Amino acid sequence: MGLTAGQIRSSLDELAQREPRIAAALERVGYPEERIRPTGYKTLLRTIVGQQVSVAAASSMWNKLEAELGEDFTPHCVLERDFDTLRACGLSRQKQGYARSLCELVASGDLDFDSLPSDDEEAIAELTRIKGIGRWSAEIYLLFAEGRADIWPAGDLAVQEGVKRLLELEERPSEKEARAIGEAWAPHRGAMAIFTWHFYANPAL
Repeated sequence: MGLTAGQIRSSLDELAQREPRIAAALERVGYPEERIRPTGYKTLLRTIVGQQVSVAAASSMWNKLEAELGEDFTPHCVLERDFDTLRACGLSRQKQGYARSLCELVASGDLDFDSLPSDDEEAIAELTRIKGIGRWSAEIYLLFAEGRADIWPAGDLAVQEGVKRLLELEERPSEKEARAIGEAWAPHRGAMAIFTWHFYANPAL
């Protein structure tokens, strides 16, 4: 499971002792809520379904998939459906290719979500073998589903913008720059990522 509210609070309290600007930001916007997703292939399948479409469209497609396959569907259920059936659920040719890549790896036993490498970079490399799953999607899975405490999705634009505002930088840092900045927040970068989203989205700022 993802980082709990207590884990996030504990990590941010430790970082606030190191960095006055984090302490000041916590005073202004408070602690973020936890973000927890279930472990397993379905969470990444939902990521694939939701790529480049609105939240409402993604939800509609997922509901159609569950109606076609059943709520407890397995990877084999996806692989057994033909193109037109999945198309009727809203999945484009590209999304179907990505979904089949995921389901084939899981069905064959070549990808086991219960035994991903404990090393974060190795786990990211394992997940990005799936077509359509890049580093950001892999990092989000490891943070929200597995609760890995030091995941830092530096390529996320909201993380970059949150870092810019929090540190009062003149320009939004690049992914490389955000990754370098985040080094100082190890081993609590997961909580810090969640806080940068919270800070960026706060309407009072």
